[in-house]
Amino acid sequence: MSLSTTDPEGLRPSSPARARHAFVTLVTNADYALGARALARSIRLTGTRADIVVLHTGGVDSSTLEPLGDFGCRLVETDLLPLSDEFNTRHARRNVHEKAPFTKGRKPDFHSPLDNFCKLRLWQLVEYERCVFIDADAIVLRNIDKLFRYPQFSAAPNVYESLGDFHRLNSGVFVAEPSLDTFEKMVAVLDAPDAFWPRTDQTFLQSYFPDWHGLPVTMNMLQYVWFNLPALWDWRSICVLHYQYEKPWEADHPRAEALRPLIELWRAYLTGENIPDLATLDNPVQAGTVPS
Repeated sequence: MSLSTTDPEGLRPSSPARARHAFVTLVTNADYALGARALARSIRLTGTRADIVVLHTGGVDSSTLEPLGDFGCRLVETDLLPLSDEFNTRHARRNVHEKAPFTKGRKPDFHSPLDNFCKLRLWQLVEYERCVFIDADAIVLRNIDKLFRYPQFSAAPNVYESLGDFHRLNSGVFVAEPSLDTFEKMVAVLDAPDAFWPRTDQTFLQSYFPDWHGLPVTMNMLQYVWFNLPALWDWRSICVLHYQYEKPWEADHPRAEALRPLIELWRAYLTGENIPDLATLDNPVQAGTVPS
């Protein structure tokens, strides 16, 4: 843990660190601030003693962050990464979605690819020995403090359509060891001439850490598994539920009916009301089976 009293450039924390480890998320607008509330409540309910750090960009109004104080979150305002104008142009929303369109699901209109790279600011949090990053569109269903013993760089595979996806990582949950030296090297590689990262931070992290350590899919269970690979779904073992593509706070999205049980669970964590015992939840019905 760093003993420096000087905050790294580009970060402005609201308070000092209180623990050796931290769960870290990123909030870039009011919608993700809402997601962070559900995530923070879910983490606190696991009984962890780790800090919860919320990185937030200038696009977030302070009033939307206030409810996070109820969960003892440490707020850290962050600047966008110091990247070249050419890089920013290549990775603007329109250009990313034209060159690498999303065909498996729908990204909400508020999705901003450039903001995603702020995840790398985690490596500047050198006051912590180890951090676990969790996207703000996720909830934690049971204690996962053991992840702080995992090596850098650990992440779960991007499995949600077929078992053939185990070779790709999903950056919605990962384990990292903060280091200013690592951060500077990452930014240099990120902004190499003509570099283009079609899935933004996710593509970059897989390239930067080609020998990434695989976490179980239960540490980052993607919501599409519910209907694409129901045999993988078991409420007794899922630790982190990640709402990739359509978000649970959207009023009416194309997958809402198919994902109704997962959306209702997220809303229970958001409000803190009627959070169910996971052991009582039904797993998805598999094709060819008859519900009991």
